[in-house]
Amino acid sequence: MFRLPIFRLPPNVEDVKDVVFGTGGGRPLRLNIARPKPLPKEPMPVVVFIHGGAWRGGTYENPRNYPLAAEGYFTVNIEYRLSGEATFPAQIHDCKAAIRWLRANAEKYNILTDRIGVWGSSAGGHLVALLGTSGDVAELEGKGGSEGFSSRVQAVVDLFGPTDFSEIIGTRKYLTFLEVAERLVGGTLVERSELVKMANPITYVTPDDPPFLIIHGEKDQAVPFSQSKILYDALTSSGVKAN
Repeated sequence: MFRLPIFRLPPNVEDVKDVVFGTGGGRPLRLNIARPKPLPKEPMPVVVFIHGGAWRGGTYENPRNYPLAAEGYFTVNIEYRLSGEATFPAQIHDCKAAIRWLRANAEKYNILTDRIGVWGSSAGGHLVALLGTSGDVAELEGKGGSEGFSSRVQAVVDLFGPTDFSEIIGTRKYLTFLEVAERLVGGTLVERSELVKMANPITYVTPDDPPFLIIHGEKDQAVPFSQSKILYDALTSSGVKAN
């Protein structure tokens, strides 16, 4: 039987919980920090984890970044509003607010603002891909805090994240994916076609996007493998480094 690894807090990692990084929908948004202990003298590169859960579940309360923090990275797990609370683009607004907050607080936390990487799976994969391709696209920034700082990231690891919602219109094979995507945008994908385009990471691909590592099982029954292929093709066609 396959078992998920158990991530215990290593002795050389400090866990700082529930740090407020911004607001969304009139309430505070929080993140958890895991960082090396003792703290290094040199500024640390940053790794941000964005959880999955079909945009309707999941939590930032998880230890997935512990191994990276133990290797010297400043890591954060961020909260974002789920689809039951707010429809898109609230989710990417919250993620971008977190990236801006990191830059706004770089001196306080001794971090490198030009070395921010993001990773996530499923819905989190979608959001990290969108962070990677949308850069400083104004319509996706939101007003969640730390305005005036960039939300660009320098590396993306996307694990089986959706990248082109329009591909599943009319399909019956991926009904669960279709259902949660419609909940994300607040209507059918046909009715909300402009918002669907806005939510697609491939919409924003440009040659200056950061390098991507895309991981996806060919027999995935939840998110079509073709979703990752679509993103890979769009990136490489624009000259972006992707594997």
